[in-house]
Amino acid sequence: MASASVPAQYPGQPTSEVRWSTSLFHCFSDMHSCCLTFWCPCVAFGRISEIADKGSSSCGGNGLLYFLLQSLCLTGFGCLYSCTYRAKLRKLYMLEESPCGDCCVHCFCELCALCQEYRELQNQGFDVSAGWDGNSQKNNQGVAMAPVVEGGMKR
Repeated sequence: MASASVPAQYPGQPTSEVRWSTSLFHCFSDMHSCCLTFWCPCVAFGRISEIADKGSSSCGGNGLLYFLLQSLCLTGFGCLYSCTYRAKLRKLYMLEESPCGDCCVHCFCELCALCQEYRELQNQGFDVSAGWDGNSQKNNQGVAMAPVVEGGMKR
């Protein structure tokens, strides 16, 4: 029996922390995510957060809140908000906290952090631009339906 403090393991889920699929500073390895996070970080963050929340929050709502905290307040609260989603992603995929703590990464390398998180979700198999619902629909298209038997079932 598993202890209450240890989460249940799923098939294929690592039992210890693993490395990120790309480095924090490999932004130019994917020019699409690099340009998106540089020119529209609120959109990139919104997409990341919607998937990290498994669809319980919206890309638009989170992106707008990030924009307000980061741009209008000019206080850097957007970094504190976005670092909580880095922690969620790390917990979901059992990623190591590297190269330093989540808040330090976001406070000192905000755009690189968002770009790395975006790439990580892509490497985990998500079409980040499709959002949670779009990925759920895509993944459920391959589910086989029970065949329709004309005239009903007979013995």
